[in-house]
Amino acid sequence: MLEELTKIWGVSGREKRVANYIIDQITNYADEIKKDAMGNLIALKKGNGGNKKKIMTAAHMDEIGLCVVKIMENGLLLVKNVGGVSPYISFMNRVQFANGVVGCVACKEKIQKVEPNEINKLYIDIGAKDKAEAEQYIQVGDCAMFLGEYTKLLGNNVMSKAFDDRSACFIQIETMKEMKTPYHDVYFVFTVQEEVGLFGSTTSAEGIQPDLGIAIDITGAFDIPGDEFGNPVLGGGAAIKINDASVICDEALTQDLIDCGKKNNINYQLDALPAGGTDAGAITKSGAGVKVLGISIPTRYGHSPNSIINLADVEACIKLLTKFLEMPLNIVTEEIIK
Repeated sequence: MLEELTKIWGVSGREKRVANYIIDQITNYADEIKKDAMGNLIALKKGNGGNKKKIMTAAHMDEIGLCVVKIMENGLLLVKNVGGVSPYISFMNRVQFANGVVGCVACKEKIQKVEPNEINKLYIDIGAKDKAEAEQYIQVGDCAMFLGEYTKLLGNNVMSKAFDDRSACFIQIETMKEMKTPYHDVYFVFTVQEEVGLFGSTTSAEGIQPDLGIAIDITGAFDIPGDEFGNPVLGGGAAIKINDASVICDEALTQDLIDCGKKNNINYQLDALPAGGTDAGAITKSGAGVKVLGISIPTRYGHSPNSIINLADVEACIKLLTKFLEMPLNIVTEEIIK
């Protein structure tokens, strides 16, 4: 299933195919399933505890890509980025449009002269002889995803495009299948448009009004030359978020998550990021404020067609999320001082 999820075309704002696939996987495991106006997929698993609260978990369905802004007279396609796209990583990679048309990303000048934000110097070549032929297949506003085949590597590692964040979608699906009846009501949300500004989690959190939010996403694997300023490593287990540039996770509940890992012999590692963010950053600011947590999958070469994750880390995330959601957590939402 993880391989199938990564293959699906689903650039930000165009996640319908991913959502339809997920619906097929979770229909027998949810008490309620709905889509909101933005396209967020929300699956409720009802709890049976006394004084139960609402827990929202979030994994985003969208992936980064490129969007056509102009079709040139020679048939080449000028593009802008959809999400955090690097021109260096994009250069000479293949992309695919929703209708199946494939092209190659090239550059107007030597890539060495391009600055990190100069996506406007890239173009897509689909092989069209001129504008008229290109317009038979592509129009302005069409988006393309990067092609990156799911490939098994050594050491229980796998490589693919779109592990950000289809690996987390997989974790949520498997958690829904494996978990017993939860204590609290759990809303498994598969969000849209995370890569362009956390838009889906912003609106879905406002709709659900959770008492606790848990974002499932990737994090860095800081075990490669030149990228060592961080703690998680490939194969080290689930990464429990302490903070990042967008959020500081609830201290008490983070400790509960750590204790859950210890009690159930689940490999985990702690994650304090100097930059970046996840859906937790939007959830925590919703309503009057929400306690949040983060569980992440250590990933090498994120936001590229060749991201690498470790399958044991994915299994650790599934087990940690499952066991944690089965606990009768003490979620304090308001404290009266006087």
